[in-house]
Amino acid sequence: MTRKNFWARAAHTLTAAFVVALSVATVVPAHAVTYDPITGSGSTWSQNALDQWRKNVAANYGMTVNYSGVGSSAGRRDFAAGSVDYAVSEIPFQSKPEDGSAPEVPARGFAYMPIVAGGSSFMYNLKVGGVRVSNLRLSGETITKIFTGVITKWNDPIIATDNPGLTMPDKGIVPVVRSDGSGSTAQFTLWMSKQHPNLWNSYCASVGKATPCGLTSQYPLSGNMKGQSGSSGVAGYVSQDYGEGAITYVEYSYALESGYPVAKVLNASGYYVEPTAPSVAVALMQAQINTTPGPDYLTQILEGVYNNTDPRTYPLSSYSYMIVPTEVVAGGVFTAKKGATLGAFASYMLCEGQQQAEALGYSPLPMNLVLAGFDQIGRIPGAAPAPDPNACNNPTFKPGDSPSNNQLALTAPQPAACDKIGANQCTTGTGGSLAETPISGAGTGGTASNAVAGSADSATAAATGATAGVMASYDENGALISGTGVTGSAVASPFTLASSAWGTGQSTMLFAAVLLLAAALLPPLIWPRLKRTPAEVVTK
Repeated sequence: MTRKNFWARAAHTLTAAFVVALSVATVVPAHAVTYDPITGSGSTWSQNALDQWRKNVAANYGMTVNYSGVGSSAGRRDFAAGSVDYAVSEIPFQSKPEDGSAPEVPARGFAYMPIVAGGSSFMYNLKVGGVRVSNLRLSGETITKIFTGVITKWNDPIIATDNPGLTMPDKGIVPVVRSDGSGSTAQFTLWMSKQHPNLWNSYCASVGKATPCGLTSQYPLSGNMKGQSGSSGVAGYVSQDYGEGAITYVEYSYALESGYPVAKVLNASGYYVEPTAPSVAVALMQAQINTTPGPDYLTQILEGVYNNTDPRTYPLSSYSYMIVPTEVVAGGVFTAKKGATLGAFASYMLCEGQQQAEALGYSPLPMNLVLAGFDQIGRIPGAAPAPDPNACNNPTFKPGDSPSNNQLALTAPQPAACDKIGANQCTTGTGGSLAETPISGAGTGGTASNAVAGSADSATAAATGATAGVMASYDENGALISGTGVTGSAVASPFTLASSAWGTGQSTMLFAAVLLLAAALLPPLIWPRLKRTPAEVVTK
């Protein structure tokens, strides 16, 4: 055999090995154990992330994780009743539910585990002269007045003060709120009760609720408010043709999914900011975490987030919890075998799953919450130990980082100068990658033609090739209207859940299969060659 033929044959063998390995990795499930199916219920706030992760582990590890987005309140009740293996909620169990129902007291041990961070956004549907508005700015006081019935028209002088570059239409505002018990409502009302207590207490009193009025999972409707069930329900109402003039509170992921803009919210530093992944990461650096041992361990305290003076902050930032069992109760639905599944799924969410958080409209968890989550995994009966933090593929930290570091926050861009409170208003989204082109005006100055912004999300704009500094208009689906001279892309390109990601398990198995096949097939070629003397090689 000539040297050329030898290496050609070796290359052919390696290629065949790779093809066989790929087939093995594709056909054989990428897991060495079987997993019992698990079932949970609760929050719709974090459901887009959960659904993506469930899809991933089903394809990559043969893991069945069922989930029903019925709202945080219903999920907590399901867990307390012992009818599900886990639940997801934005707030802890309530000892005195505001709807008068029985205290939420689970009959089994439990723990809260952070799973994903995000921003409660204000998605809206508004047009000026037939052109979609997508650079709306709102202060916290303005938002509270809208959702307590104080402001009822889009051309209210208070909204005009927030938006000096827009001529707002003489159109009624339709606040769309959750009709079911939800963590989204709880987070929003908690913020109003802390930041604008007089307005919130006055509203509660007007609808017959006892005051002082704090957090509530059940939004008290009044006037022309529209109640809709679930995050998809409120987002769906706003995104319809009949939803023009409507505004709702919903996790940013649902606005991105719908392709509709969200308001920039005024922060404590005087900048109007959107709920992008970096702005949420910056905000949560001021979150306090309850570290007192007990049932409320790891619950969040957000006053520092609301009032964070970093100009990059999105003030309505928070994170969601998975409620996991810490004991097996005789006769219950949860078992140690299910605990093995739940622990593996939790490890995936805290590490690999966080890679997709930003693309889905969330913000990945920082290292301190991931480490705390690892501790909670250790309390789940039957769960394997959590992974080594240095092997955790989470985009907010890298090996050797301090738990106080957050790589996403460290690289978060400063807001554009035209997003600072004052007489100017940006025509484009924030984030530093787009031009800081202001539109000027005083009071209600400006024209209908300048009532439009560019991307509501700089990351989306960069990914879709949006061009800054140009006017853009959108149809009812969030798509660009042709013939307007626009060279950019839609404010927020609607997304669908990605196909299952190629996971670490599959990658590891593929690599191992290649090595095994190479070890089996190459020696018959190499060893005879190595044993030959130089004379034999020449003779051959």
